[in-house]
Amino acid sequence: MKHTDELFAAALGGELGPAPSTLTATSVFWIHHGTRLAGGDVTYLNQYVLVRLGGSFGGCAFEAGEIGPELCREASGSPLDTLLREGPRPLRIAALDAYLAELRPHREATDAEPVTLPAGPPEVRAVARDTAIAGLLDLPAGARVGLVGVVNPLVAAIRERGGVPLPCDFNLRTTQWGDEVTDDMHQVLDTADAVVATGMTLGNGSFDTILERCRARAVPLIVYAQSGSAVARAFLGDGVTALSAEPFPFSQFSADPSTLYRYRAASGS
Repeated sequence: MKHTDELFAAALGGELGPAPSTLTATSVFWIHHGTRLAGGDVTYLNQYVLVRLGGSFGGCAFEAGEIGPELCREASGSPLDTLLREGPRPLRIAALDAYLAELRPHREATDAEPVTLPAGPPEVRAVARDTAIAGLLDLPAGARVGLVGVVNPLVAAIRERGGVPLPCDFNLRTTQWGDEVTDDMHQVLDTADAVVATGMTLGNGSFDTILERCRARAVPLIVYAQSGSAVARAFLGDGVTALSAEPFPFSQFSADPSTLYRYRAASGS
């Protein structure tokens, strides 16, 4: 697949599995979540739309005000092809994510490395998660790592591995340590030795641009995905070098042990 529109078309055309018109999205739900980690001065505010299909969930974050909770009443029980075609892009991504996850659940994927996040408070679990994500980087000390979608523990984890973070985010101006955060994604994509991007880029439409630029420059692209983790997986070895996939329920919604799944593209991909 060259970009996400081709993946949508393949799914709708029945090229990947059962025709989505024969499947029903049992439920669509909406979550607004805020958190501030101890020692930090940033309150992260995230909104997610989620789609339940059979034994799987698909999810995608979205910007505040982009989707209202009334969408859940309108979309729950819809044929899956309707959700793939219509509505806000985050809903379409969540539906596609649910479809791809149902075809091949992360927990059954033989090419996935399960990583158990420990029980504990948010600070412990966030550090464990972001350490696991940074562990997908295989770069020399001093390598410039573009970070599209800034999470402070991930900035710290990249530094601990000897990388130099180049943070980019549309909603954050500085990191916890005072690093300037740019809102110009192209500035980061043109200079980074590797790129780490959040799955939220699937929802805001920037993922295809990131994918194309990393392909053109032949630089590694690591995706850390709660949003669209199964969607991002479809590009593994075709622009995406590695993936940290965290299906719903996400780690921030539990204090118990939970699992994320790390994927690496086959050597030479």
